[in-house]
This record gives sequence, C-alpha cells and structure tokens, in this order.
Amino acid sequence: MHIYKLIGRDIEVTDAMRSYAEDKLGKLDRFSDQIVDARVVMSYDDRIGGSPAKVEVQLNVPNGVVRAEERGADTYAAIDLVVDKLERQLKKFKGRLIAKRSQEKPAPEPEDEGEREPEIVRTKRYVLRPMSPDDAAMQMEALGHDFFVFKNVDTDLVSVIYLRHDGDYGMIEPANA
Repeated sequence: MHIYKLIGRDIEVTDAMRSYAEDKLGKLDRFSDQIVDARVVMSYDDRIGGSPAKVEVQLNVPNGVVRAEERGADTYAAIDLVVDKLERQLKKFKGRLIAKRSQEKPAPEPEDEGEREPEIVRTKRYVLRPMSPDDAAMQMEALGHDFFVFKNVDTDLVSVIYLRHDGDYGMIEPANA
C-alpha cells in the first residue's frame, strides 16, 4: 500500500517507523481495489499514562473514507492495533458494497458469525433551533448526550458539537456550504 502522507505530531517519524507502518498497512492490500490512498498521523503525548502513542489512519475509498485511531504503549503497538481495526472496517465496507450491488444483505463471514451488522433502529426528528456553539454545548450537557445538532447562529449552518475523549468539545460543520 502506498502511504500518501505520513505526519508526525510531537514525534519524529523515523525510517523504521515509516517502514513498519507501510509493512503493516500492506496487509490491507487485498482490499486495494477499494483503497485510493492513505494518510497516517503519528503522535506521542507522555502526559497520558499507559498509552502515550497514538496512530490515526484515514483510507480514502471510492465514495467515502475509512478511518481508525488507536493508542498503544509505543507507536509500533498502536500501528498493530489500528491495522486490525481497519481490516475489520474494510471487510464490512466490502460486504456492504457487494450487498449494494446485488441488493441482498451480506452473508456473515465465518470468523464474524458472533458479530452482527449494526443497523438503524430509530429515527428521531426535531426542530433545529438557532443557537451559538456555547449554548449548544450547554444544551448537550443538560441532555447528557455526547453530541448535539443545531443551527449555528454565527454561520447559519447546521453544525454538530461533540464531546471529545480529552474532555474538550469539537464541532463539525459542512465545508461545502
């Protein structure tokens, strides 16, 4: 697999690390007809106990993105974990493509018999209220949710505010608006 871009944040990416990542991500070559390119971000934060190394991988696939991130005691362990996660996600992605083409539900693979495919079991509709991101964060907290959809009064866009793993907030807005 060709890594389109490998970035190090607060870490120097050595040739050994690059080579290890390329070798491990090469396991995903059996899905190469679905992978356009890959972007890998390696970071290290020694303030985090136990798992200071983080590896994030984004695979660009036709009509979408497959993304995973994992933490480990070192970068090599995080690479191993993220490749395992990506392999599972790509198997599901491939199954969905096949099912879409044949308009049938994908048959579970023998090793995945214990896992069921997630499905949409509930649809919730509500009125988007214009509010500031700060008000949306307070509303999210009051409801006890991890995310909240709202109409941003500053941008007039539909936005999503969410609680990040580090306790801060993130916000998602459409780029093509």
